[in-house]
This record gives sequence, structure tokens and C-alpha cells, in this order.
Amino acid sequence: MAKSMKSPPPYGVTSVDHALQLAVILQVEGPLTVSEAAGRIGVARSSAHRLLSTLVYRDFAVQDEDRSYRVGPVLEIAAQSHSNASALRAAALGPLRTLVDTLDETANLSIRTGRTARFIASVECSQALRVGSREGMVFPAHLVTGGLIMLAALTDEELDALYASAPAHPAEERPDPAELRGELRAVRRSGVALNLERSERGLVALGRAVTDAHGDTVAAVSVSMPSVRYEPERVREIVAALTTAAESIRAALRSPTPPV
Repeated sequence: MAKSMKSPPPYGVTSVDHALQLAVILQVEGPLTVSEAAGRIGVARSSAHRLLSTLVYRDFAVQDEDRSYRVGPVLEIAAQSHSNASALRAAALGPLRTLVDTLDETANLSIRTGRTARFIASVECSQALRVGSREGMVFPAHLVTGGLIMLAALTDEELDALYASAPAHPAEERPDPAELRGELRAVRRSGVALNLERSERGLVALGRAVTDAHGDTVAAVSVSMPSVRYEPERVREIVAALTTAAESIRAALRSPTPPV
């Protein structure tokens, strides 16, 4: 018989429980200061600060210029049902594995939340020298292949509005608006984003958009490789494989039971 109410687990860790409480408060109720967080969960300000700093480190929270904390990329993704990260990941895993089998390079799927791009699926290739899994990582959208693909789906007006607000935290990297608009126009024309060591030295990546039934960009599929293995002559082959993967993911999204 099901219990009518939950009981705390006997093996619970207090600090974990406090961090989870704060994450829920941020998602449901909105921004908090350190003092407010301390009062809500009944801990010292120093403890609340450590907990919030950990949430920031794991992208569950970000700190604003006024030093308050609000939901970060992880919780924003959960709050936005239209992104449907779980369904996207399930639909993408099979096509990503096929992409790796075809090119023998690491394949990724990413989505955008605001000014950031998050890798929600990654399949590594078998080569000894390879790009490792990026799954779960968050980067400024303008610095990574998938982010450029998804930013290119915005109009110039939407792009301006996206970057009009203040940085989420002092260390946030901001692109030059005119330079970014020029780069995104090139992405729109070709349908492909090329990252030549833009996000990380020694790494090259190419990506294409994943669209839904309405033709709207919902994610980006990409392949990443060590720069020493990149050759411009491979671009046609890589783009063809990316196009097939993007179409396969789109088809799987329409299926009631996406293949895994």
C-alpha cells in the first residue's frame, strides 16, 4: 500500500537536502539573496553562500549583478517544456551512433537556453586521439558550433534583445554584436556552422540544425575532432552525414517511441 506522505530517507545528507531545497525555491519562487536563502532553510549565511556557490558551479544557479541568485541553465531547461530535452536526447542517440560509425568522430546534440548552449547527448568515437564527451557541459552559445546554429535561427531583432540584458555574472563572455551578426548570416546561408578552434584550442567542429515538424530549430547536431585530423576536403562528407543525422532525429521526434 502506498504511503500517504513522504518520509526523509534514513541515509539523507543534510547539505544535499539543503542544496536541493534551494534549487526548488529558485525554480518555483524566483531569485534569492544569501540572507534570504539562509533564512528559508535555517542555516548560517556562510553555509547558504557555500550551497549557492555549488549550485552556480553546477549550472543550477547564476549570480546576478545585484548579488542575488536565480535559476541557471539546468533549471531553465527543465522549466521550458518546449525544449523537451529528454525526448530530444532519446530521438538523437541512434542517429548520433550512426554518425560516429560513419565518420569515426565524436558526435553531439546541443540545445540553447538563453545565451548558453548545453550538450545533452554525446557519443565518442573509437579513435585513441579523440574529443571527449561534452554531455552536460554548458558554454556561451556564440562560442560553440551548436550555439551558432541555434543563434542563426533568430532574427537580428531577436538577437539584439537576447544580448541586451546585463551579463548573468561578471565573467560572462559577450560577443561583438556586429561581428556575431555577420557570422550568423554566413551560417544561415550555408546551413552549417564551422568552429575552427573557436571554443577550445586543438578542436574543430561542424554542425547543422535539427528542426521540428514546423521547421523551427530545436537543437543542433555536430561532430567534433582534433584539429590535426581536420581537412577542408572532408567538409562535404561531414555535412552530408550531419544532414542525414539531423533528418533522422527529426523523423524520430515525430515517432511516438523514438529509438534508443
